[in-house]
Amino acid sequence: MNIVIGITKEIWTLLEEMAPYLLFGFLIAGVLNIVIPKNKIYKHFSGRSFWSNVKASLFGVPLPLCSCGVIPVAAYLRKEGAGNGATVSFLSSTPTTGVDSILATYSLLGPVYAIIRPVAAFFAGILGGTMTNLIDKTKDDKVVLQEGFSCNLCKETESHSHKFHEKVKAIVRYGFFDLIEDVAKWILIGIVIGAIISFLVPDNFVVRYFGNPLFAYPIMLIISIPMYVCATGSIPIVASLILKGMTPGAGLIFLIAGPATNAATISFVGGKLGKKPLIAYLVSIIATGLLFGFIVDHVWNLTGKDIGIFTSGMKMLPAWMKTASAILLIILILRVFLLKIFMNKKINIRDENMENIYKVQDMSCKHCVVSIENEIKKVSGVKNIDISLSDKLIKVNGECNRNEIIIAIRNAGYSIEKNKLLEE
Repeated sequence: MNIVIGITKEIWTLLEEMAPYLLFGFLIAGVLNIVIPKNKIYKHFSGRSFWSNVKASLFGVPLPLCSCGVIPVAAYLRKEGAGNGATVSFLSSTPTTGVDSILATYSLLGPVYAIIRPVAAFFAGILGGTMTNLIDKTKDDKVVLQEGFSCNLCKETESHSHKFHEKVKAIVRYGFFDLIEDVAKWILIGIVIGAIISFLVPDNFVVRYFGNPLFAYPIMLIISIPMYVCATGSIPIVASLILKGMTPGAGLIFLIAGPATNAATISFVGGKLGKKPLIAYLVSIIATGLLFGFIVDHVWNLTGKDIGIFTSGMKMLPAWMKTASAILLIILILRVFLLKIFMNKKINIRDENMENIYKVQDMSCKHCVVSIENEIKKVSGVKNIDISLSDKLIKVNGECNRNEIIIAIRNAGYSIEKNKLLEE
């Protein structure tokens, strides 16, 4: 019982520290989602120039996309004419950080981490894109983006405007509902793991095994590269380990490599872009992690190993604001899990027309669902779309061509996979 109470207290402490910054970050993410003219920005990613890599990296740093949600966006960029180098730049910089995780980093790890993390993400993007351009001589597709009006709120291509309350509704829906649905599980996992480390793991264990950079750096890389962890969910884990004695540089390696790579992203880069871009992508993440990890530890040593500069966020927020923010964040996270329990759509393929069912195995988050749904809606004759995220199934009703639906799903950045159950 003492262990349960102790871990619960640590969880609440982490929630109170992170919640105000997370909520503000989600709000900014919602604003960015409606104000960034994506169709105007994507055209700058074409070609094999150094500046296209810089633009792709710069565009990716503030976007609140995890290493799962970034895949369909990267696929869209590539389809619309972005070069392999720019695509790798975007893939390297985007999931490592975002407006929400930058503010959350500041809350638990202080201003130094909050600054150096997006700088490292930007550097990784440029390095990965430049390496890709140098070693990959594959000719980029000459595809030109469609010109004209494109609305971030409703995706309509006819010129129009929205009222202020419609924009506010869209900001709230994306920032506090759609985005939280994508990251809620990983935020919760990160906070729980951080609390367990903080309460149960002895200081001398962390100092012994993670206090030496020669041992800690490769271990962090081995753990983080294949692992899925979002940019925000990784923060409480690192904060707890650093307070226990892990070097700040090793923590930064986890913050860079963990969100930037996982098995799905590695598979996407290798399958869609090729082996050479995959090598450039992985080398850029590893090199960035080691370089900036060394820089952080060097600064730490120069300050006499003052851990306070890496673990002290802003302490001026009033207690009532922290408590209220933590309660609101819990409510929003609980909503996600309740929706999954009570409102998750199920598609019984035994009772359906198989021509209307599509198996999309690489659909894995709310962002995936929205991206696919928006593309399918463009197909003539579509009346209704049911998507079961847990079953990886899509049912489309209406007088529409099956091949056009398949093309729409692929245009969203996903693939139709054969399914023995469907074939039967």
